[in-house]
Amino acid sequence: MSSQGRPTAEEVERLLLGLPPRHTRAGVAELSGVPQELAARIWRALGFAQRADDAVAFTDADVEALRRVRHLLDTGLLDEETVVRMARALGQTTARLAQWQAEIMTSAMLPPEPADDDLARMLDATRGLLPDFERVLVHVWRAQLAAAGTRLLALADLSDEPLLTRVPMAVGFADLVSFTSRSRELDERELAALVEGFESRASDVVASHGARLVKTLGDEVLFTAPGAAQAAAIALDLVEADELRIGLAYGPVVPMMGDVFGTTVNLAARLTAIAHPGAVLVDAALAAELGDRPRGLALHRIRKRPARGLGVVQPYVLRRSSS
Repeated sequence: MSSQGRPTAEEVERLLLGLPPRHTRAGVAELSGVPQELAARIWRALGFAQRADDAVAFTDADVEALRRVRHLLDTGLLDEETVVRMARALGQTTARLAQWQAEIMTSAMLPPEPADDDLARMLDATRGLLPDFERVLVHVWRAQLAAAGTRLLALADLSDEPLLTRVPMAVGFADLVSFTSRSRELDERELAALVEGFESRASDVVASHGARLVKTLGDEVLFTAPGAAQAAAIALDLVEADELRIGLAYGPVVPMMGDVFGTTVNLAARLTAIAHPGAVLVDAALAAELGDRPRGLALHRIRKRPARGLGVVQPYVLRRSSS
């Protein structure tokens, strides 16, 4: 601890990494058996800054991690490009996770104007929590991997393409109404609470219906569901919980890097843009998937609308059935 009681960057790194830096870039590559150029590519893909050649910045844990990469390559099941892609997925996801968790811990444990000893106490608390966090992280990752595998199997049943390059599914955008004007009236903490509350409610609703929250964009969330009925139930639950406007579309999408792309995604976004506050608009394909008389739902065809880049589309307003 520094003389003023404030933890240093070295102390934070020692706590979280567990080991002191002992190796240069060349040393890590030599000890792990991974070529230095590939090791540098993996390091960049993970999202870390480039280190000088003579900087002693890598730990024994870095060496062990690259040895595991060497083993993966030696099995012949993964090539170098696949390893780099996996590293990029890991780096981008865990960077957001780590930043998010650090912000939660900071807001929960520190007063608005922390003193040096408050930071030191938070470091001590982190030391005690870290083993449990690590075990829970691995468990949740395995559970999420199992859920992803189950979703892929379900999508494979709906697609004629074995590689799942284009699969039919329902896509939904939910947009928080008047976010820009509301954000001008709120201070930073109130705005953060508004966004976090919206995202947490959306996440809960999507998960409760067995669908996937693909990403959040502050005042907007993107979700997917294997079937139209699931997407419709999600949209109606969401619009009752918040002041939203929602667009749903059904059709082929391209899954890539944990995201989804394609005309169906664009159409859902366009429908959201033209929806009135509190309304759920769906495209003709999703309306057809729901059938002529969807149970517990009502569809009302409205006039055709131009959708930027997609021509003229036929929207339907989705509501709960009065019966």
